[in-house]
Amino acid sequence: MPLFAVYAKDGTDGVTRRDENRNAHVAYIQSADADGRIEFSGPLKDETGTSIGVLIVFEADDLTAAQKWVDADPYVVAGVYASIELHAIRKVFPK
Repeated sequence: MPLFAVYAKDGTDGVTRRDENRNAHVAYIQSADADGRIEFSGPLKDETGTSIGVLIVFEADDLTAAQKWVDADPYVVAGVYASIELHAIRKVFPK
């Protein structure tokens, strides 16, 4: 199955919106992980250790399906992110 990477950076009120929607977001990622579709997921951190965004590498059937999955993420729905990039990727390492 093709791999996709989503790189998103929080908006100015991202910390508040993140806190309000964390449980729903984690459950959403856990569901995809249980289906074997998550290769990597984790928050981006600033120099103080505060979450400022996310990087997720995941499997989807195609770009359309990947975009639908990203759009349904509770953090996206709640407006946590000011910017979101979605790209198809090819895994080279680790083998």
